Amino acid sequence: MSTTEPRITVGVDGSAGSTAAVAWAAKIASLRHLELRIVHGLQLTGLYYGGGLPGASAEALFDAIRADGERVVADARSLAASVDKDLVIGSELPNEPPVPMLIDESRHARLLVVGRTGTGGFTGMLVGGTAATVASHAHCPVAIVRGRHDSTAVPDSGPVVVGIDGSPNSEQALAIAFEEASLRGAPLVAVHAWNDITYEDTRGTARILTQPETLEEGEQRLLVERLAGWQEKYPDVEISRKLVRDRPRHVLLKESETAQLVVVGSHGRGGFTGMLLGSTSQALVQHAQCPVLVVRPERKK
Repeated sequence: MSTTEPRITVGVDGSAGSTAAVAWAAKIASLRHLELRIVHGLQLTGLYYGGGLPGASAEALFDAIRADGERVVADARSLAASVDKDLVIGSELPNEPPVPMLIDESRHARLLVVGRTGTGGFTGMLVGGTAATVASHAHCPVAIVRGRHDSTAVPDSGPVVVGIDGSPNSEQALAIAFEEASLRGAPLVAVHAWNDITYEDTRGTARILTQPETLEEGEQRLLVERLAGWQEKYPDVEISRKLVRDRPRHVLLKESETAQLVVVGSHGRGGFTGMLLGSTSQALVQHAQCPVLVVRPERKK
């Protein structure tokens, strides 16, 4: 298969979170009839024969690391095949650290999938390490597979929830959310959260907006306008609209408790210029109770 063809890519490291990510990614690839690519970074670059180990010991260490990587990938392939025996599965064990490897892989993927936490190369994902960095810099949407109550019990029922704020990035998230809901046969909950306090600059200067009733009418109009036309394109998707006066991350985290997927843009209209991952998407990456799909802005070619 050409590297320019769409595919689902999942990063693995042998952890429980990684295993959940493989199973989830395999289901998505099966639904979309796409290839699943399994990648594991060996990260041998920093190990050298001159690093204090005798040549034979270093070679034995290299062999052990590669053997462990091959086992991790083989287990992931077996799990993916158990989800769909007809699934086309590819794999790679590049000699690279996880983050640059995954970002490079995202250039050729339709979706990049990672687990909520990990061991070895993916340690620290729970506090925003690998997952947040990859979601900030990837060239395609990134799914972080999270389960209920910080477990690997990943939900497969409930609605698809999408956060809408009127930014171009959230428009891309809305398009993907409708597609996901249609493929899964799930209802879609479109959430638009707003409040009457905004921050005008990077110094955190607060501005309290007057006439909240008038503001709410405008926010309601924004939500209706953003959803216009989508019901005609996806008549099979049942849509619920939620307009809430609260911070988006609070509302979406609550919605994640009963959702099977939350879709958000990497940053929205409230973000500061230059931010790669906004506060809402950052909070969901770390604390959501279901998988989170972070949509990156389309890059100009």
